[in-house]
Amino acid sequence: MQHSQPAIRPADRVSDVKEYYFSTKLREIARMKAAGADVISLGIGGPDRPPHSSVISALAEEAAMPGNHSYQPYVGIPQLREAFAGWYNRIYGVTLDPDTQIQPLIGSKEGILHISLAFLNPGDGVLVPDPGYPTYSSVSNLVGAEIHTYDLTPENGWYPDFDLIERTVPLDRVKIMWLNYPHMPTGTPATLDIFRRAVDFGRNHGIVIAHDNPYSFILNREPLSILQVPGAADVAIEMNSLSKSHNMAGWRIAMLASNPQFVQWILRVKSNVDSGQFRPMMMAAVHALSLGSEWYDTLNEEYSRRRLIAEDIMKALGCTFDPAQRGLFLWGRVSDDEISGQALADRLLADRHIFITPGFIFGSQGERYVRISLCATVERLKEALDRLSK
Repeated sequence: MQHSQPAIRPADRVSDVKEYYFSTKLREIARMKAAGADVISLGIGGPDRPPHSSVISALAEEAAMPGNHSYQPYVGIPQLREAFAGWYNRIYGVTLDPDTQIQPLIGSKEGILHISLAFLNPGDGVLVPDPGYPTYSSVSNLVGAEIHTYDLTPENGWYPDFDLIERTVPLDRVKIMWLNYPHMPTGTPATLDIFRRAVDFGRNHGIVIAHDNPYSFILNREPLSILQVPGAADVAIEMNSLSKSHNMAGWRIAMLASNPQFVQWILRVKSNVDSGQFRPMMMAAVHALSLGSEWYDTLNEEYSRRRLIAEDIMKALGCTFDPAQRGLFLWGRVSDDEISGQALADRLLADRHIFITPGFIFGSQGERYVRISLCATVERLKEALDRLSK
């Protein structure tokens, strides 16, 4: 007599999150390429150029040393924490204690999970921007938090309306507010006024202000940190990354900075999740953090050339955009003749074999928008523009 096997089901949290949009889309593009299509990818913000040659040399030299291949401290090596502290002091004018206020991370995306696990109990509230980085919502779902989206609109300059949030969201259970300026995907630049208002908001309501700051060097002459606001570290955590600023996305080198208590709570989580980073990569990152202004100038000269063509592509698509945008992308509103940003993006991929990102993946406020990445060569951007003109 056969007995039926009980069904095996995943945890409820698996049903609460979807596979990352780019994960599924890249499979579709891979199938198109396998069938012979030449797809120009203007969708993902992964820098296509290498780090500085001296950084690669530092990695190779350190990797050749026999003693550099063992487990490393959960808090990162002292040289890396000191380099991050020096970077913050030199670039942002912020003084941080490298021993107590800085925690290296295996990428900011992982940091979002560490922060969420450290501060959120199931049912606690999280303020998430719409539009915003999808990982804020997906991680909040994974930890069982209650998501309260706050709308960012062009009428309000794509900045939070703190008064509206106070009137419409039950803040007594909210533990974290996610903030991200220069903003992805809209390219809205940071301002010290917004940072001051966010810090006051967090202090008044007992809410952690988690600021994600990976884009402050890209096409931006005035890098800002929320930690420039006096007393910000009492309620704020800032993440930063070498992914975009130093072309080291695949290296997974990032950090967070805050007050010593917050850092310790996050370390308790992180030390149970990973086993540190490869020492040669950390030593190479130390070298990257010492690069002077000429590195950022060269980086931005290339992105400036690409940005001009991306703007022409937006115009060819009938989209409008704010030329004051900063960061690694160009965000444009589709014309009134289009059904949606997704409809335009899908048609562009099918008909012209050009992949751009539809704004809906960043939230409902992005329904009528598309995003173009600057992480493609001038030649490929020009080819995309030529396909549109034909």
